[in-house]
Amino acid sequence: MPQLFTITLVLLACIPASLCRVTSVGELSVLEGRSVTAPCHYDPQYAGYVKYWCQGRMREFCTSLARTDTPGSPLEERVSIFDDPVQQVFTVTMKDLKEGDSGWYWCGVEIGGIWSADVTASVHISVIHGMSVVNSRVSGEEGNSVTVECLYSERYRASEKRWCRSGDWSSCLVTGSDGSYEDATVAINDDRTGAFTITLKEMRMRDTGWYWCAAGQQQMSVHVLVTPQPSTTVSLITSPPTPSQSVVYLPPPKHIAQESWDTHRHIMESVVVCASLVVFVGMVILARKMWSQHKKECRLRQTEELKARLSDYQGDVGDLQQGAVIFLNRDSENVHMF
Repeated sequence: MPQLFTITLVLLACIPASLCRVTSVGELSVLEGRSVTAPCHYDPQYAGYVKYWCQGRMREFCTSLARTDTPGSPLEERVSIFDDPVQQVFTVTMKDLKEGDSGWYWCGVEIGGIWSADVTASVHISVIHGMSVVNSRVSGEEGNSVTVECLYSERYRASEKRWCRSGDWSSCLVTGSDGSYEDATVAINDDRTGAFTITLKEMRMRDTGWYWCAAGQQQMSVHVLVTPQPSTTVSLITSPPTPSQSVVYLPPPKHIAQESWDTHRHIMESVVVCASLVVFVGMVILARKMWSQHKKECRLRQTEELKARLSDYQGDVGDLQQGAVIFLNRDSENVHMF
């Protein structure tokens, strides 16, 4: 039973390190003489805990540089720490870094207790010599100015600064003893604190190309793009006509209203109906005439047939008393014999 209790305590001690955590950027590089800021994010349950920043390869033996519970430490001028419980992050800023400041650092949350380990995250900082540029590509409109900012490490503070067009060594402009240079098109200013600026004035399209800023033997390339100015639109203002000028104003064309279209449509429908009725009546009259002509021709044909039969009869006249009587009815359609 005591062994089970001991194992439980050991597992509980491992919970903060496994389930709860602190995260940071992992690795930072900075020029010598400049500052760097490292953010350290933590879980919500650590909002009320003490945060710290220490230096060393192993977290168990690192040297404390700043703590949130001891403000005003002797190192505060170079190392400062600030905790934001709302955002759940604390930040550490180190100023005026030297080459010897390179190494491993730890941002941690102090848990306290013999059975609970602190929650930490490692950050490696590299302090380097050389140069960098804030923007390696800059652009501006023709006729305007643009500024390039170049950074350098501490060892190049006293070195002369140069601005050259790439591929043309004769174009290099060099700062004087006061750290500045200026002419009609370029101004260079070195603040002697790790940065110098180059201002290109009243740029022309021919200024587009690659340049480089240099401090000592270190140099960084910069591309400058000059864009044309936008074209301006000129509006023509015409004066009103004088009384001596004759101006003919034509009224605008009138639109045909919907009611006018409806009236025309009704008229067209009436015309079509009347024309159809006239055609129909004409066809009826023509059909009636053709039918009367047909009946007339039938009667004439039957009469001719009857006359032919009578002319061919050879009997005695007395026999007619016993013969049939033939009535020709003009209005009848057929000839009847009895």
